[in-house]
Amino acid sequence: MQTGWQLTADAMAIGIGATAVMDLWAAALKRYWCLPSLNYAMVGRWIGHLPRGVFTHASIAQAAPVRDEAVLGWTAHYAIGVLFAAIVLALLGPQWAAQPSLFPALLMGVLSVAAPFFILQPGMGAGIAASKTPHPGAARLRSLMAHAVFGIGLYLAALLWATVR
Repeated sequence: MQTGWQLTADAMAIGIGATAVMDLWAAALKRYWCLPSLNYAMVGRWIGHLPRGVFTHASIAQAAPVRDEAVLGWTAHYAIGVLFAAIVLALLGPQWAAQPSLFPALLMGVLSVAAPFFILQPGMGAGIAASKTPHPGAARLRSLMAHAVFGIGLYLAALLWATVR
């Protein structure tokens, strides 16, 4: 049986590792294909407006800045990665952390694209599934690819974590 401490440690290690893989993917896209990644300061700005009762913006870039928005956005990015890892662990149990398999991790990664499609993008003014962006199909594909890479990252981080836990 998995203790609360072990679940927390597993989720943190796997979620942080998977999110780092996703960030490495974004850095490679930027470096080799000149494709910019999400500006996490804008995520922090959006989150910073939530306690003020502002859930959607016409354009998050035009919204008033919030204090430490970059730190807030990056912290939320990694916390959400840990949350998705915890969901995988809650659904599959501690045996998955000990002997990870690719399919459930990849499935979680692909399913996790629902968060930006239906929460973050509409809230930041990009519309449901980036429908208000200049190239929605390309934006959707990039989001899907990033989240699939996150799923692969869940698997790779779990493999590494299984060797040290």
